Amino acid sequence: MFAVCCCFCDGTGVTPPTLSVKFLVDNALPPSLAELLVAAGYDAVHVRSCGMHASRDIDILERGREEDRVIVSADSDFGVLLATQAASHPSFILFRNPNLLRAQDYIDLLLPVLPALQPELASGCVAVFRNDRLRVRKLPFSD
Repeated sequence: MFAVCCCFCDGTGVTPPTLSVKFLVDNALPPSLAELLVAAGYDAVHVRSCGMHASRDIDILERGREEDRVIVSADSDFGVLLATQAASHPSFILFRNPNLLRAQDYIDLLLPVLPALQPELASGCVAVFRNDRLRVRKLPFSD
């Protein structure tokens, strides 16, 4: 597991996020991941709920940029698009771990590190979860 420890305590067991990070979950991940993010207090939508289930990655990326949403996917093409555009936004979270099978697996990795990751996401980054490690790289890549 990741070496980040967070405690969410207010009597209910859930504390609302301190920063307003919004998410757009790509088709490569289950729609229930967006539902779990919403249950944790975040603004999250899945591309299927936006009618974008058949959209090109470039269009999903643009939607994320327009709505200031972090793209969450298991598709590395978003990183390539951000690099070729020398874009500073939107931020992108990439899951590259073959052991993640259910939405709960993804949320179990993401939620503990999200409070520490939120400032990076707000300023523009690519965060990659791979082999129980998290790598964060600031956008744009050309800097």
